[in-house]
Formats: sequence, structure tokens, C-alpha cells
Amino acid sequence: MISSAFWRQRRVFLTGHTGFKGSWLSLMLQRLDARVTGYALAPPTDVNLYDMQGVSATLDDRRGDIGDVAALRAAMIGSEAETVIHMAAQPLVLRGYQDPVETYRVNVMGAVALLEAVRAVPSVRTVLVVTTDKCYENQEWAWGYRETDRLGGRDPYSNSKACAEHVVSAYARSFLAERGVRILTARAGNVIGGGDFADNRILPDAARAIRAGRKLEVRSPTAVRPWQHVLEPLFGYLLMCERAESDDNAVGAFNFGPGVEGECTVARLLDGFYAGFDEPPGWARDGAPHPHEANLLRLDTSRAPAPLGWTPLRP
Repeated sequence: MISSAFWRQRRVFLTGHTGFKGSWLSLMLQRLDARVTGYALAPPTDVNLYDMQGVSATLDDRRGDIGDVAALRAAMIGSEAETVIHMAAQPLVLRGYQDPVETYRVNVMGAVALLEAVRAVPSVRTVLVVTTDKCYENQEWAWGYRETDRLGGRDPYSNSKACAEHVVSAYARSFLAERGVRILTARAGNVIGGGDFADNRILPDAARAIRAGRKLEVRSPTAVRPWQHVLEPLFGYLLMCERAESDDNAVGAFNFGPGVEGECTVARLLDGFYAGFDEPPGWARDGAPHPHEANLLRLDTSRAPAPLGWTPLRP
């Protein structure tokens, strides 16, 4: 259970608050009566959860580039943050292929800028950097990746997130641990849920195809991913920040996903989605060449239950 007492009037600095997951987390923190300062660019799509739910009314909305160290530092100093949650990112695999330089700039140097800002704010007690399940060196093996497995990533997006993990580790050991700052990273599986309007995300793409009355072209229908509702990892992030301040076992990296029993292929996910519609147009395999994406990705989430009290509500 989330502790309302822990979060009540707690000063939280949240990057990426205008995005899909960031908007949901902002709303959760508002319900917990936290004092949130958000730092991000404008919402990434014209139609977005941030504007639909009036998230800006729930926090101190600061706009800026995550790579702007001076602006980021000034905003964080002004917030007098106690907890920092870093979610600002370039979050899409295909966009990483299209613009690798920007992907590395945002995902790697953005993490550097964030941690440089933390160094200037003595009130910070806990820092959570959100990366991805794709930060592991994918071997296409049948068992789930554990937090101690090798980091890597074949494509620019995945690799940039592995790099961000190394940045966090270096800053923790070089600068922040000696100050007593608790450093955390979260590696969550693919999320789905209301308010996601991004391109190249499976269910938003499917919804747009239905609206247009056309079949959805699917690159890899047999690919297995650890799909989960967006609120599942967000609860995990809050629990990480809470527990880390009182339990050394809650520090470090944690995976968040549905477990093997909750995994499914892209085809099965789509079939379940289309089952809720009368005579949907359905989907078809896209036979065109595409950049490489892993076919099999599983997460071992066995570390989270004991120190965090987290298990997926919908495995």
C-alpha cells in the first residue's frame, strides 16, 4: 500500500510530467497531496492525457529541455525537492532508429543533466531514474531478465537506456552516495492504458486503424512482451521512493512487469483488444522490411515483492 503520510506535502521534482506515464503519475501524486514541480517540454501529441485531465492545475508546471543543465538546476533548486523522479525520455524504439543522435542526447545526456542538478540541491534525499526493460543485452532466451543481468541493447533506444543506467551508477558512486542520497532505477515492461496517443504504440495504432476502417499492419505479431497496465509500474515507482529511505534492500534497480503468466504475443494482445468491437477490421502482417526488434523479452520481477511489497494486480 502507498503511504499517504509519506507523500503528503512532500516536495517532488518530476521530469517528463507532460507525457503519458508522467501525466498519470502527476495525477497520482496530486491525489496523495504531494507538492509536485514538473519539468518537461510540451505534451508530445496534439491530443494528450495531460491537457485532457488538466494536469497543469495539479502542479508547478515548468517547461524546458532535459539537456539544459542550467535551466534544470534552477528549476530543481527552486523546488527544494526531496524526491526526484526522472521520466523525461525519447521512449520509442523506431524513433531511435530514425534519430539516434537525439535519442542519445535525451536519454543519456538528459540523465547526466538531471544528476548534475541533483548535486546542486542539498534537500534531495531520493532519486529514481526510470529506464526500460529493453536495457538488458537481449539473448532471446526463454527466462526473464534479472536486475543483475548484463546491460546492453542492440538498437539506439535500448542502448541509450543501458547507457543511462551506467550514468546513474557512476554518479551514485562518485558523488551522491557519500551524501546519503538514495539512488534507484526502474525497468518496466511495455505499458498500455487510457490516455496513450503516441505513434508506433500497438493499442493506439490499433484504435486509429479501427477509426479509419482499415486493417492494422503489424511488424512482429509473434513477438512476446511483458505487457502491463500503466498504473502497475507507477505504483512500483512510488513504493520504491518510499521504501528506499528506510530500507537498504529497496535501493538499486527493480524490474516491473506481469511475470511470465501475464506475458503474451502482439497477436494475442490485438485479438483480445479487437474482441471488444463489433466487426473490427482486424490486423495483418506487415511484410515490408523493418529495423531489428527483439522477438522475445521477459522480465524476472521476483526482487520487488519483499522489499517493496509490490506485485502486479493484474498478472
